[in-house]
Amino acid sequence: MPERKPGTGDGYPVNGRVILHIDMNAFYCSVHEAVEPDKYKDKPLAVAGSVELRKGIIVTCSYKARSMGVKTGMLVGQALKLCPELIVIQPDFELYRSFSRRFMKIAYEYSPLVEAMSIDECYVDITGSKTFGTPLEIASAIQERIRKELHLPCSIGIAPNRLLAKMASDMKKPNGISVLRKRDVPAMLWPHPCSYLYGIGKKTAEKLKRLQIHTLGQLAHADEAVLTHHFGVLGPVLKRAANGEDDSPVNPEQEQSKSIGHTTTLPVNYTEYADIHRVFLNLADQVGRRLRKQGLLAQTVQITIRDPDMKTITRAAKLNEPTEDASDFYRLACRLFDTHWKAGDPVRLLGITLQSLSPKQEAAVQLDLFSYQKQPAKEKLTQTLDALRDKFGEGAVLTAGMLGNDPSTLIRNAKIRGTSLQMDHLRLKGLEEEE
Repeated sequence: MPERKPGTGDGYPVNGRVILHIDMNAFYCSVHEAVEPDKYKDKPLAVAGSVELRKGIIVTCSYKARSMGVKTGMLVGQALKLCPELIVIQPDFELYRSFSRRFMKIAYEYSPLVEAMSIDECYVDITGSKTFGTPLEIASAIQERIRKELHLPCSIGIAPNRLLAKMASDMKKPNGISVLRKRDVPAMLWPHPCSYLYGIGKKTAEKLKRLQIHTLGQLAHADEAVLTHHFGVLGPVLKRAANGEDDSPVNPEQEQSKSIGHTTTLPVNYTEYADIHRVFLNLADQVGRRLRKQGLLAQTVQITIRDPDMKTITRAAKLNEPTEDASDFYRLACRLFDTHWKAGDPVRLLGITLQSLSPKQEAAVQLDLFSYQKQPAKEKLTQTLDALRDKFGEGAVLTAGMLGNDPSTLIRNAKIRGTSLQMDHLRLKGLEEEE
């Protein structure tokens, strides 16, 4: 058990929070090692979706394989050239889910405030868990139980907020426990380049360099007006993060939805396709955001249409593959409407419901090389926009398509409030190219 430093008392701040970030190390491969140690223990392993196809993508790999040059995202064929003895395994998501539930159950025994971020990581708010000991004692107990009961390694970060807890859990892998307090930020974070901070990708780091902001210390002391000028509302967020500030709560895990939908009653009867399509764009954006917050993908899109006489119809179709991309939902919704509603007939209510939901974590194995390389830029833009809305409200970001020819009318009709930033402007800023 880590030693308690002199003068730290019980490790709990007088006013504030204590957050753990539990990160399972090389989770998929570690699960296979735990289940079949004689077959896989201490051997170079990789999990890939298309084991039989050398163009398949490495989803994850063991630390042994990493030491031999194998990396997540590599083609299977490329990985086998670097490491001919690599054992490539087909994924078993039912097995992974079983182990995920078990390690989450251990975390729940120390606090009801557990937020699963993916199948292999979670945040735990232990502010009210003093009865179990100091934060270090709780983290050590959780780590030891996961090791003994599940035979899995994990790293745990301890901090006063989610951002620093995430940073701390990455400091010692595998099987590490790290503490990162606000007072540690100048010494432990500020000397590092900006790209070291969780959430800052290569493109943002390069842009900061062009502003002569090379380190997190420089970002922490940067002129907020300059950051706002170059990054919009994201600028102050970057500065707060560099100072180790993050007030987002740990939201307890909720039961997975069977469908996610949203409808809106229009202020007047709409008859023009262009107007109706803009409403679908807004609806697709809203349901897509709710889908992403739950870490899900959807494959079926259902639309609801109601006329002034209250006649209501629904029509649905499936996408080629599960996705979280609102633009896919939007295009299919428009196609369904154009196919099943007579042009010129008035519409009073519209809705989009997403169905055939599945955890996003399971989709990684379905990516081929082309889609794998195409996804990161789009996902980073989406994450940036979601973060802006979390920070500044749902109306913080609008697409140009939502605005139409008369922005004030559509905003009023859709009851959207807040600071309006066009997504196209963010694209020009290059935020969609984040790594």
